[in-house]
Amino acid sequence: MKKTVKLFSASLITSSLLMAGVVSTAYAGTPSDSATLAKIQSAGILKCGVSTGLPGFSSTDAKGKWEGIDVEFCRAVASAVLEDATKVQFIPLTAKERFTALQSGEIDVLSRNTTWTLQRDSALGINFVGVNYYDGQGFMVDKDLGVTSAKELDGASVCIQSGTTTELNLADYFRANAMSFKPVVFDTSDQTVKGFEAGRCDVLTSDQSQLYSLRIKLADPTSAVVLPEVISKEPLGPVVRQGDDKWFNIVKWTLSLMVNAEEYGVSTQNIETMMKSDDPNVRRLLGLDGPKGTGLGLSDDWSYQVIKQVGNYGESFERTVGTGSPLKIARGLNALWVDGGIMYAPPVR
Repeated sequence: MKKTVKLFSASLITSSLLMAGVVSTAYAGTPSDSATLAKIQSAGILKCGVSTGLPGFSSTDAKGKWEGIDVEFCRAVASAVLEDATKVQFIPLTAKERFTALQSGEIDVLSRNTTWTLQRDSALGINFVGVNYYDGQGFMVDKDLGVTSAKELDGASVCIQSGTTTELNLADYFRANAMSFKPVVFDTSDQTVKGFEAGRCDVLTSDQSQLYSLRIKLADPTSAVVLPEVISKEPLGPVVRQGDDKWFNIVKWTLSLMVNAEEYGVSTQNIETMMKSDDPNVRRLLGLDGPKGTGLGLSDDWSYQVIKQVGNYGESFERTVGTGSPLKIARGLNALWVDGGIMYAPPVR
């Protein structure tokens, strides 16, 4: 019994020292044993799965260039691992295709307005790296319908995209409120908005962020209104395959870096000045002190590359979906925790 106690105590001490960064052991793994990272660096390209076209999140502009908050995250990861934000191959995927593409290795990361759920996280062989947009499902109706609340939608026909959590949420909401509806199902978000505009349905339901994106695709965006009810939690975030913890850490910490960079005021505009900062938080963030890039198997300036080439979370949010974009979505829940929102990242230390 005494031996067991001593061994257990030694284990606790070792664990404490490891967490404090005082000692390292062989079983902690090597910094470059990621098959995914090795493949990407060998090919010189990151394969990123995105949506088939959702303004503000992932869509192409008039020149065919991909843009949006999910697209910018892919570029941030490329900046971290390849030191070049342009080395991304964007692969458009429908909601039904996205998980198969990730599971099969067709893509390295899925960054496509995807809701984090228990079923997806535990049964599909995938890992969510965090949340880059807190959302909730809502409803959009034609103004001429005269509806001001979702509680008035009994018997309505509803346009919906297949292969999404919105199908289940819709059924739950109508059942809970003793209402009925007629589903009108489409494969892509573009098809849902075209069906809505053509009068195939009374209502279009999706995440509220998507509703604002889809509304600007209407011939007359002012003809539709988004109802006030939010009927679900939709934490949207990037996803990787299970089985490669090193790659999971790289993608996870790229997102955390962008959020921390906004919190500490480090941006594309001032990063050169910040490289001379005496603030220990900023110095760790930029790889001047602290863990740097060793534990991730990346160069020590990986964080500098991400912020310099893409920017912090707030910069990305504002130009893609925020007040500086056509969507003009308020930060709301997606504001930093210090500003009244719930966007929060673990510390770089």
